[in-house]
Amino acid sequence: MSELLALREEIPRRHYMATSTIFLILLFIAWCVLTYGGFVSPIFLPTPTAILHAAVEGARDGSLWADTRASIYRIMVGWLISTLVALPIGVLMGNFRFFEALFEPPIDFIRYMPAVAFVPLSILWAGVGDTQKFVILFIGTFFQEVLMIADNVKNVPKDLINVSYTFGLSKWEILAQVITPYSLPGIVDTLRITLGWAWTYLVVAELVAASSGLGYSIMRAQRYLQTERIILGIIVIGLLGLITDFSFKALYNRLFPWRRGRSG
Repeated sequence: MSELLALREEIPRRHYMATSTIFLILLFIAWCVLTYGGFVSPIFLPTPTAILHAAVEGARDGSLWADTRASIYRIMVGWLISTLVALPIGVLMGNFRFFEALFEPPIDFIRYMPAVAFVPLSILWAGVGDTQKFVILFIGTFFQEVLMIADNVKNVPKDLINVSYTFGLSKWEILAQVITPYSLPGIVDTLRITLGWAWTYLVVAELVAASSGLGYSIMRAQRYLQTERIILGIIVIGLLGLITDFSFKALYNRLFPWRRGRSG
């Protein structure tokens, strides 16, 4: 036990997997005891069987697949737009104090505003189609993402930059050949984290004027007190988030094998 609880030390992978699996099984057992045992009303927490039936029904009539496709499309497009804008701005802010002074004050101001508060404005600006969903996802992820990318770039040691100058490299060569490769692992990890944030804003993005999507299905189920469909939508969003997270981790380990295991 002392080895398993060593401060910031690795533990055997079999122990890691066993601990995770056992804890998940215990949570599932507790869920079954509470629901099948009648300790909790189905209106508050349905049984696993009820959720399974809701999943089978949604798969058979096609609504589950349609909602899932719509949500994946909105998440990926909204996150890609945010990333394409955040990357150059974050790199400029991390390397040049002028751009940091230019962009950081408004970004710091806006990033504390809740994305849900922009829903009425986003409808006025972009209508009620998918563009409005992209706007909400952009607002929810961009401002945090650009600051994290700037921090990734700032982590490049100044001594490394000074040594590069002594070898005759220009500032643009240092940016391309030294700073970018050094900060790229951190940037990829930031992209993984911000894509996870995008999933958490999905229900907000599909809160108003949506006719499809997992967030829409959750809100529709709430109106009819269909708790099993609410939890099903939450579970599907969680599973999709896990898939994207593990995909980024696999990409990280493939691109940066010398930093294997450092992606949180």
